[in-house]
Amino acid sequence: MQIKTINVYQIDLPLKEGRYSWADGKYVEVFDCTVVEIETDDGVSGYGEVCPLGPFYLPAYGPGVRTGVAELAPHLIGADPTEIGKINLIMDTALLGHPYVKSGIDMACWDLLGKKTGLPVCDLLGGRHGDTVALYRAISQEAPDKMAKKIAGYRDEGYTKFQLKVGGDPDDDIARIWATREILDRGEVLIADANTGWLMHEAARVVDGVAKLDVYIEQPCKSYEECLTIRRRTARPFILDENIDGLQALLRAHGDGAMDVINLKISKVGGITKARQIRDLCVSLGIAMNIEDSWGGDIITAAIAHLAHSTPERFRFAATDFNSYVTVQTATGSPKRENGQMKADDTPGLGIVPDLGSLGSPIATYS
Repeated sequence: MQIKTINVYQIDLPLKEGRYSWADGKYVEVFDCTVVEIETDDGVSGYGEVCPLGPFYLPAYGPGVRTGVAELAPHLIGADPTEIGKINLIMDTALLGHPYVKSGIDMACWDLLGKKTGLPVCDLLGGRHGDTVALYRAISQEAPDKMAKKIAGYRDEGYTKFQLKVGGDPDDDIARIWATREILDRGEVLIADANTGWLMHEAARVVDGVAKLDVYIEQPCKSYEECLTIRRRTARPFILDENIDGLQALLRAHGDGAMDVINLKISKVGGITKARQIRDLCVSLGIAMNIEDSWGGDIITAAIAHLAHSTPERFRFAATDFNSYVTVQTATGSPKRENGQMKADDTPGLGIVPDLGSLGSPIATYS
């Protein structure tokens, strides 16, 4: 099996709620999504997806995905996509850094490997753990009462874990956390995610202001060193996200005792292959994981489901069903939320079929 053609599609994914807001006044209303199709000489295609959270969340942006694929494609034509280690070596040699660019290609290769072997990606990643995967719901930043009302609504849909977008004025954020924690029951989880939005003195005020509450603190400040300082000031369980961008960052943070949980985003680290490396190391080190991506639609949701479902349940803090946040379907066969849970498909590969009506014609083809 050899790569014959790489097709690139661009699709806009509008939000069902209209706007997704987080720290520092940042927001996105329509996501710029790239779908990568790898066609082989056997007539089989594999699909991957990359969808950055705008150009101001991580060092990643929509047009950058497509520019990077144009750089990588000539190096990949003729290679065997099921030799995924070699594919990653080719990409890392041809293009230094830019892991998010490589994620969609890596994801499409896993889809092809599954189709070639007749196995779902979940099985290739280590086997299925449990019947379903618990999901969390991200709550866009608004006034405290509105955020509490949204949590109440999502509880009715089966969610029990909620990620509250904070990272604004400390007094407002303390109010947001108290208002939302107040309506939750024992066993339901609240995460206050600042997305790097607080300065250290602001973060210190917030963690002191919620010290009596059952709440997780996520990525309070921009730098690792700032987050570590706040970690050492609070007894609340602590999550790192933006700072954990690879194996070296994970090992440093583990050595410093910098967190209890990490957010493992597939595109942030370069694809399923490298996410699996980090996942397996976390299991060995005893670190729980939120398994997700920056954003996405049906294809990314399928990839998240396979990586999450192949993760031992004790280490699977939660996962994300991004296809339930957006209005456009990019593929059929992707997991659908049922009572706050989802599961990986049991058909070969990622288990998805692209919706060509939504994707339209490729905006670029390389062969």
